[in-house]
Amino acid sequence: MTKQAKQILIVEDDAALSDAFTIVLTKEGYDVTAVYNGKEALEKVVHMQPALILLDLLMPVMGGKEFLEKFENEANIPVIVLSNLDTRDDIQEVLDLGATRYMLKAWASPKELVKLVDETLE
Repeated sequence: MTKQAKQILIVEDDAALSDAFTIVLTKEGYDVTAVYNGKEALEKVVHMQPALILLDLLMPVMGGKEFLEKFENEANIPVIVLSNLDTRDDIQEVLDLGATRYMLKAWASPKELVKLVDETLE
């Protein structure tokens, strides 16, 4: 399967960051859709069936933890959490809720983000 066939759902309320992630991943050949909170993500994921979800934790309407609690991930879609919450408890909680990987936004350079997405989808 080529990258072009792989859809990524970005769930991030910071429009500038969401746009940056979209640009970087689109340049790598991914088909990217962005939404701005967990509620929109729950609605979108049903119709979209993305290959991967990039998920922020702190968002209005519905945050990432609540999204993970409500998301019935029957298709085993990998979820990478990108957040600035960096305590061991925060990280463990989202992994326990079903996140596949966790990356601090501060470390999410374009190169690192692409590497993490590529590795997760391999």
